[in-house]
Amino acid sequence: MTGARRQRQPESATAEREVVISRVIDAPPELVFEAFTQVRHLSRWWGPEGFTTTTRFFEFREGGVWDFMMHGPDGTDYPEWITWTEIVPPERIALLHGESRDDPNSFESTLAFTPHGTGTQIVMRTVFPTKQLRDEAVEKYHVIEGGKQTLNCLAAYVAEIAPTAPITVEKEGP
Repeated sequence: MTGARRQRQPESATAEREVVISRVIDAPPELVFEAFTQVRHLSRWWGPEGFTTTTRFFEFREGGVWDFMMHGPDGTDYPEWITWTEIVPPERIALLHGESRDDPNSFESTLAFTPHGTGTQIVMRTVFPTKQLRDEAVEKYHVIEGGKQTLNCLAAYVAEIAPTAPITVEKEGP
């Protein structure tokens, strides 16, 4: 007798190079997405707890860049460069992130914004060029904890602006 075998779902081809962090934020996707699209917002929340950001150049469009410096709580400066590779408002942002335009160790990130009740689930999926670079980022730079803290900073910022932020809702019909 031959029985049906359960097929295991194949792992992502990039699983060993990925870091995935998610969080539900108590605000609609449009507002959470907006917090990623305007430098006036990003400058107020981007980065782990205790970090600040100074923007040198910002252009939010596919192919546009965000050139900025993150300042750590210990006074260390971290040069950062993001190139936006895909923008689908208010659902998805994909980007390439490194220390500079030509950083050979740049990594790809995708942010997905999904309605979750009255809030938004944000999933941040980062794929490093190699497993070794992913492991180094996790162990040396604590990217998992830093990513969680960054999304916590986003949630706190959005909660702060949500009562005053205008949200445009299109009506259907007459």
